[in-house]
Amino acid sequence: MSRPTILVANDDGYQAKGFDALIRALSPLGDIIAIAPERAQSSTSHAITMREPVRITLQSQREGCTVYSCSGMPADCVKFAMHELMTQYPDLIATGINHGENASCSALYSGTVAAAMEGCMYHVPSIAFSLLNHLPDAEFETYLPFVRSLAGQTLEKGLPDGTCLNVNIPDLPYESIQGVRICRAAKGRWKEVFDRRTDPYGRVYYWLTGYFINEEPEATDTDQWALEHQYISIVLEETGTDLTHFKALDSLQNDYFIF
Repeated sequence: MSRPTILVANDDGYQAKGFDALIRALSPLGDIIAIAPERAQSSTSHAITMREPVRITLQSQREGCTVYSCSGMPADCVKFAMHELMTQYPDLIATGINHGENASCSALYSGTVAAAMEGCMYHVPSIAFSLLNHLPDAEFETYLPFVRSLAGQTLEKGLPDGTCLNVNIPDLPYESIQGVRICRAAKGRWKEVFDRRTDPYGRVYYWLTGYFINEEPEATDTDQWALEHQYISIVLEETGTDLTHFKALDSLQNDYFIF
């Protein structure tokens, strides 16, 4: 029997340590086609490249694993792979391992989660993996058996159509992890702070900073609670292609005059 085909992507760039770790974790499960941006494209969400050409470069090739870089965005990587690099859709799409958290509303901004979302729009089981450590030399090794196990189970059992898994791993020694929680995304938002500075020529510029506000800190069924209590969080995310707010639809029809 032929081995499964696994597409691997990310948003931190093809040279990111987490990207290499994910490739190594999944290589025992199947043949890998891996593609990632030429440089970091964090927080680009589901952006795609339309006003300039997309360029693909073969970075490495060995039996069972081929790695490319892409001049575009994470979603471009998945689109290009599905249409140009593969003769048929893969059995699994895995993205990451992201350097940094993608829980709660952060998933909306994440290129890593968007790449997984792009995958499940093609009806392919997809998983986004993130580690709560932004450092370029973050330690991934102890988590790779878990990553491999979850990917293997997903290959075997599949996922509901139109969904993907958003997995966040606390930055702790693996023996300190309390377990895995299947949970929902916490309601929260980022409070933006713009750090105002002046360059040597007297021109003002800004760095975007901020902090996360958990709007339901007492809830125990959310990804934020799980991560704060040393659990790996897994959220089943919908693709979000239908953004209709059905609960408010009747109210809108009754309260507004529609031309």
